[in-house]
Amino acid sequence: MAIKTILVSQPAPQGNKSPYFDLAEKYDLKIDFRSFIHVEGVEVQEFRKQKLDLAAHTAVILTSKTAVDHFFRIAEETRFEVPDSMKYFCISETIAYYLQKYVAYRKRKIFFGKQTILDLVDVMKKHKKEKFLLPCTDILRDKIPATLEENSFDFTKAVLYRTVASDLSDLENVYYDMLVFYSPGGIESLLKNFPDFKQNNTTIAAFGPTTANAIVKNKLRLDLHAPQPNAPSMTGAIENYVKEQLRTEKRKQA
Repeated sequence: MAIKTILVSQPAPQGNKSPYFDLAEKYDLKIDFRSFIHVEGVEVQEFRKQKLDLAAHTAVILTSKTAVDHFFRIAEETRFEVPDSMKYFCISETIAYYLQKYVAYRKRKIFFGKQTILDLVDVMKKHKKEKFLLPCTDILRDKIPATLEENSFDFTKAVLYRTVASDLSDLENVYYDMLVFYSPGGIESLLKNFPDFKQNNTTIAAFGPTTANAIVKNKLRLDLHAPQPNAPSMTGAIENYVKEQLRTEKRKQA
């Protein structure tokens, strides 16, 4: 059965350029976008229960723009004045530049890696004496704290925001040929919103091993998994899948 409609469980891309838009045009597909999960900030009262002293930390590890936003939010709400001496270790240059929203970039000690926690650790090794704060979500991937522990950094996790299921009730009677997931949270949201969900002929695609494992763990059929050697991107994997479906359809018609 050829794929004609796709729902991607992420916000729509900003601007007019996206591999998804190219894919839709090339194969005459209807591709919709919808966030299955969203972030909510932890209230000050709940933060205080973690018994963390922000002033006791000399550096902050920032793994996302969301982490940046909620670190400065909780600092403001707890009346903690972030000192000029605070060091910022960002997982990428993009996040480092995002700090300009809150601090004078050139006047602060800001360091960044290339894109992964392993890259960032190489930068952090020159600052082993710092006491690090790791602002994070309630479902932080184990790899980040595990990597910090393996390298003997003095750090404290601070849960400042949580990832929760979005309300998808308006999709109850809407059918798509393919559902695309980028995180285990998306799968959890699907099943929370639709506990009686039956996959039937719906193709389910996953990006990354943890997302793929979540699909299998919840007894759903994993039809498409990226990245693969011949398709490092999700859109590339979908294109290969769609082309194969079209070839199969032509053989049946021949």
